[in-house]
Amino acid sequence: MEMEIVVPNELPVMTLSGVAFFPQALLPLHIFEPRYRQMLSDVLAKDRLMAVVGLDTSNSAQEAAFEPPHQVATVGIIRACQKRENGTSNLLLQGLCRARITSILSEDPYRIISIQALQSEPGDDPQYHEQLRRELAQLLNKKRQLGAELPEELTEFLHTVKDPDTFVDLAAFSLCENQALKQQLLETLEVTTRFELFNRHLRQEISEMQFRRKLQGELSDDRIAEN
Repeated sequence: MEMEIVVPNELPVMTLSGVAFFPQALLPLHIFEPRYRQMLSDVLAKDRLMAVVGLDTSNSAQEAAFEPPHQVATVGIIRACQKRENGTSNLLLQGLCRARITSILSEDPYRIISIQALQSEPGDDPQYHEQLRRELAQLLNKKRQLGAELPEELTEFLHTVKDPDTFVDLAAFSLCENQALKQQLLETLEVTTRFELFNRHLRQEISEMQFRRKLQGELSDDRIAEN
């Protein structure tokens, strides 16, 4: 049995483009930049804790800033790390909790942030969560039936995840293709709202896929322009 992990108020962080990392998810990372090699060495020698945050390119006021981060990151613990002969490393990071970035403390030799750990808010009763959970599973299955490339083994695994908070986070991390929505889901603390946002988006995607299929008719994908 593992000891309880205490999340500190200050942590090193990787700021990555196109990434929204979630609690309980497993994120493989390839470490090659000198600053992140140093960070990894320090983290492994300490508590194996670090954060990952997405790069925020939406705020024009931040254009001159160095790697502007989103306000909500995820704290993770390094579960496995393999160092290669060329000095790079491959690691597996498991998400622990959401965290709000309150300030950037330093950039040299790597970024260190001050954080406030965030907790999920249940929102509604367990019966409603179970209804939303079943609906999300059905929507993902429907999307796959319409031709979306969703790994069947992953959707089957999600059926075994009973905790609604973990279920929606793992589904969002692994199966949400809209990066802006993924970050929004990460920043949404209430579990009910997180489900409703994701389900609404999936229903819209499915409706669009069904409409395209109707327009396509019997034509193959490479002959759609003939319709």
